[in-house]
Amino acid sequence: MPKIVFLNGPNANLYGLDPSGTYGSDSFPVIEQKCHDKAKALGLELDFLQSNHEGQLIDWIQAARLDAQGIIINAAGLTYTSIAILDALMAFDGPILECHMSNIHKREPFRHHSYISKVATGIIAGLGVRGYLLALTTMSEMVGEGA
Repeated sequence: MPKIVFLNGPNANLYGLDPSGTYGSDSFPVIEQKCHDKAKALGLELDFLQSNHEGQLIDWIQAARLDAQGIIINAAGLTYTSIAILDALMAFDGPILECHMSNIHKREPFRHHSYISKVATGIIAGLGVRGYLLALTTMSEMVGEGA
């Protein structure tokens, strides 16, 4: 069973607290459960992780090199600032999908530049929770192809 690591960055744990806001009404635990259900249906082993700390995300990326076939990452605010996360992702040999709940290109100009995009196999943005599920489906196809 292919293993996928799905990383969520700072403040993702707050999803759903403002239902009228950018990220919708699903809480982070609800999103996590939906992703685990989807992964199971796709025959994937899923590590769904969240941290507000850059170093923790880097440690998980480095650990993924040992046993994961793919990484999906929503680095949240670190998307626009972290060369260290970029460097860690550059050392991963499998496919990497960058995923954002919101359309980062419709937001503030500083969000239009992503360091993650430089290494991402593909990018999904602006589809909310559907984007997370689409990322899992796409990753399943990618690791099944040996991408």
